[in-house]
Order: sequence, then structure tokens, then C-alpha cells
Amino acid sequence: MNYKTNIIEENGKKFYVGCKDGAKRSVEAHVRKNNKRMWVDGVYIPTTHPLHRPGRYEGFEEAAFSSLTNYKTSTQGELYIITNPAFDGWVKVGMAVDARDRLKNYQTSTPFRDFEIQSFCKVDDRRAAEAELHRRLSKIYEQRGEWFKCSVDNARDEMVCVKLDMEEL
Repeated sequence: MNYKTNIIEENGKKFYVGCKDGAKRSVEAHVRKNNKRMWVDGVYIPTTHPLHRPGRYEGFEEAAFSSLTNYKTSTQGELYIITNPAFDGWVKVGMAVDARDRLKNYQTSTPFRDFEIQSFCKVDDRRAAEAELHRRLSKIYEQRGEWFKCSVDNARDEMVCVKLDMEEL
């Protein structure tokens, strides 16, 4: 049900009528209760969830980093090139605050722990640098998301060029 359609008025006071139990609460009480709840991509997350943090988020990563005030505003970080032997000839090109920490996240998705950082470099604006690196690589190589069908050396060469070009700006 839509929040606004669940509002009724009785004797000049506004009430929210609950979806499941039909209970009637003052709008103020409903807002107080919702301010303690968490939703991720529109799905309610119970307070027993280990990452519970009140608010509305697009994903758990956003929820986890929302408490770090500098995460979204900070631009510094690293570009990285990651490979996995299961994807022969493909390289993953991305950005992170810390490439080694990002690699740990990938390792949990394979029982072989076989992702490897082939190269990384520090940049002043990780988001802009990643976008530029993706733009350049996609002009030359087949792309699937952040994966490119190219050699590590070619990806590294482009990464170094992006870093140098951005330092000149």
C-alpha cells in the first residue's frame, strides 16, 4: 500500500492504518517507528540483520559506508586491474579506496581464492579516472561491465596514461 493512501483522518487527527494488522497509529508515531527501520532496494531489513542501520539505501554497501562521512565526498583512491584464470584473456578494471581491500571482496565469490591484482595505482579522483579508463578501453576492446578482453599489459598501459593525463589537468 502507498503510505499516503494509508492515512485517515478522525476528529481532526491524522492516523496511519497499518498494512498487515490494520492497527491505527498517529502519523507521528508511525514516522518515529519508521525512522528506526531499514530498507535496502525497497525491501525491509529486520533489526536482527548484522548490517542493520536505519534508513533507505540502494544496497548494503551504501548502508555500510553511509556512516563514513568522507567516503562519498572523498575522491582519492586507486585504479586496479584484477584477473582470474577462470576468465582467460579478460581483465577486471575498477576503482576502490584501497585495491587490496577490494580484492578481498572478490575472493569470497570463489572457492579457489584465485583473483589476483595485476596492477594498481593511486589517483586523486578515482571515479573520474575509472570512467576515463573504461571509456578508453571500450573503444578498443570487447567489454562486459567492468571486464575487458585485453592483456594485462595493454590495460596497464592505458591505466598509466589515464593517471598521467589526469595529473596534468
